[in-house]
Amino acid sequence: MANKSMGELITFLRKEKGMTQNDLAQKMNVTDKAVSKWERDLSRPDINSIPKLAEILGISVEELVNAQTKEENKKLDEIVNVALIGIGLAMGICTIVTSLLGQIDGKSGIAMLGIGMSSLALYLLKNKEKEQ
Repeated sequence: MANKSMGELITFLRKEKGMTQNDLAQKMNVTDKAVSKWERDLSRPDINSIPKLAEILGISVEELVNAQTKEENKKLDEIVNVALIGIGLAMGICTIVTSLLGQIDGKSGIAMLGIGMSSLALYLLKNKEKEQ
């Protein structure tokens, strides 16, 4: 359940328990619209209702509260993308510059280009999975 937003976690656990949004709403004394907003990460449950929600879903309060927000997931994803592209470009530039200066042998240059190309390939594969 790592890397799930609170909404994704609530949805997953609710369905795992065979409950509808309305079932959970009745147990929480809220509307099914409130549950829907929680699950879509448009809002979060009231702080005072977190212990009851955690109990109903069968997890600890800490697990529920520590669920990542969609924004945290998005920021982490952006950082990884920038790092993968940056590594690829840096290795390419470094190989060219050190080669022009005569400071690198062929094997090292090929290894550096391999690292850079692998990094760019990981970036492309990672983002291709998102599209599907």
